[in-house]
Amino acid sequence: MEFMLNTIFWTLAIYGFFEIIKTVINLFTYTNFQSDGIYLIIAVKNQEEKIEGFLRSSLFKILYGKEEYLKNIIVADLKSEDRTKEIAKKMELEYDCLKVINWKECKDIIDNVDNA
Repeated sequence: MEFMLNTIFWTLAIYGFFEIIKTVINLFTYTNFQSDGIYLIIAVKNQEEKIEGFLRSSLFKILYGKEEYLKNIIVADLKSEDRTKEIAKKMELEYDCLKVINWKECKDIIDNVDNA
């Protein structure tokens, strides 16, 4: 019985250690907003009830999944009249790859993309 408990304990300890290493690697890999690469632009309007869950599930899939190329996520607020932008701004503080802007700023980014 003691052997089984020790085996379970050490298995979980080793698993936890590998998860910590994976998290640290992801912090250094995905934290800076990249100047090139793939951008995901999410346009939102009046989605205060759904925006946090959607962004968290999307970020989880991107940051901890197998998506290696997508490192830049822009949330473009389309003049929401509820707390959508505030909620997204709060999440922007938690995730460096997330940027919340208004639609005009998003349009300026798209218009100024170099076609070279």
